[in-house]
Amino acid sequence: MTRRLLTITLVFILALSLTTSALAQNYSFRLDREVVNVYWNSDGTVTLDYVFTFSNQPGAHAIDFVDVGLPNGNYVESLITADVDGSSVSVSSSEYQGSGTGVAVVLGSRAIQPGQTGAVHVRTGPITGVLYPDDNDENYASGVFSPTWFGSEYVVGATDLSVTFHLPPGVKPEEPRWHEAPSGFPSEPQTGIDAEGRVTYTWSNPNASGSRQYTFGASFPKSYIPAGAIVTKPAFDLGGWISSLFTGFGQFAFCCFFIVMFFGMPILSVIGNQRRKLQYMPPKIAIEGHGIKRGLTAVEAAVLMEQPLDKAMTMILFGVVKKGAATVVNREPLLVEVTSPAPSGLHDYESNFLSAMKENDTRARRKSLQDMTVKLVKSVSEKMKGFSRKETVEYYKRIMETAWEQVQKANTPEMQMTFFDQQLEWTMLDKDYDDRSRRVFQGPVFVPMWWGHYDPTYRPISTAGGGKVSAPSMPSGRTALPGADFAASVVGGVQTFSQKVIGNVQDFTSRVTNVTNPPPKPTSSGRSRGGRSGGCACACACAGCACACAGGGR
Repeated sequence: MTRRLLTITLVFILALSLTTSALAQNYSFRLDREVVNVYWNSDGTVTLDYVFTFSNQPGAHAIDFVDVGLPNGNYVESLITADVDGSSVSVSSSEYQGSGTGVAVVLGSRAIQPGQTGAVHVRTGPITGVLYPDDNDENYASGVFSPTWFGSEYVVGATDLSVTFHLPPGVKPEEPRWHEAPSGFPSEPQTGIDAEGRVTYTWSNPNASGSRQYTFGASFPKSYIPAGAIVTKPAFDLGGWISSLFTGFGQFAFCCFFIVMFFGMPILSVIGNQRRKLQYMPPKIAIEGHGIKRGLTAVEAAVLMEQPLDKAMTMILFGVVKKGAATVVNREPLLVEVTSPAPSGLHDYESNFLSAMKENDTRARRKSLQDMTVKLVKSVSEKMKGFSRKETVEYYKRIMETAWEQVQKANTPEMQMTFFDQQLEWTMLDKDYDDRSRRVFQGPVFVPMWWGHYDPTYRPISTAGGGKVSAPSMPSGRTALPGADFAASVVGGVQTFSQKVIGNVQDFTSRVTNVTNPPPKPTSSGRSRGGRSGGCACACACAGCACACAGGGR
């Protein structure tokens, strides 16, 4: 009996020892910080530079390997270097146990022991096959990247994650476009210039998760990289999909999928793109602040409301004519004579507008008007910081309605035109301006004294034969026009701008939008996502992707 009890005790102690030993082998660490620099090179390759700061947990397994995911297999292992706290260590693709493609950093004698902290630095050589066509602009290339993440069963606590894109040399600050930021990161990256003069985008989150995939992206003109560096092949095997789907219900499902993807999605995409092209205010303006931004001019309010730009241009023209800064000498084609010297009190956008209208060449004038509009949109965006767009828009709509009420309640045509003269630009904020002006101005309209400087058709013309005028002159010295003709003249001014000055309104607005509200690039580029089973699956085999898939958790 004594021998049996001794045997049971020894077995129990041995089992407890084995269990304790097994528990001690579990990886458990804090990823205090992860800093990634992504260099998009002029030859179309990408170079990655990682610094991981680990704090190994007491009682956990030593961190003897660190798996680092790479975008694809187009790398040279001998060009990858690594060190731990400045001491060189080796890397091995055969030791890699993470998802997708990657290498393992073999720490060896530099293993981070339980209770210790260490910084692991990894730098790759150039990796090819990482850039894809931008789905929203055929002249742009797209690069999307996901930094290495680790298994949730191994990582504890939050991670200070910072990812910096270094765009190809020569790219100008106004040319590239960042993609939509992942959840938890600011909607816009911090922009800058690195030591090599390259434009940088930096996304940072001090409370990120080291076990979660985050995807970042940017697009830039194709002209800065070789055309052959852009991957154009589909990222999935269509034949395999077809063979697996053409059975029973799969055949029906595939047909539905085909119809939706190749007919429905393009149609919806076109509709969405056309709508977005007219939305020239930057998306950050939609981030609601508090309160109403007062003090905007009617033109600035029109921009905030994203009114058609040909209408906004006409409003500016009215403004400079009323201030005596310009005279319309011909309507078809539109010729504007700029007063010199310019009167005081002009807004910046009015001065820029007059400079543009001095251009004799149609293309040069259109380009100057686009530049003027971009500056105006950015100015309104800056003024709206901290204020509610929704409340502000409603405020200026009330001003517009009040302006119309004053015009409609005027007792006499002359009083009516006095109010209209004062409120002209505000009434033009009305989307139904054309019909409403025709309804309001039923009888004769006394045009403002400056009207002849806007519409030469109705300008009194003195002649040697007896002083004929193009419209009847009233005792007050003002000219009276039928209400319908007056309304048509205002509306015709807008049409003149769209047809003779800025050309196609949608194309003009789209060019402005591409600067002030560039399209966010979806991280999946709208194509298929590949993947593998497991907690750290690589889900980034898509066009436009340069994802570094998850490390294996050790």
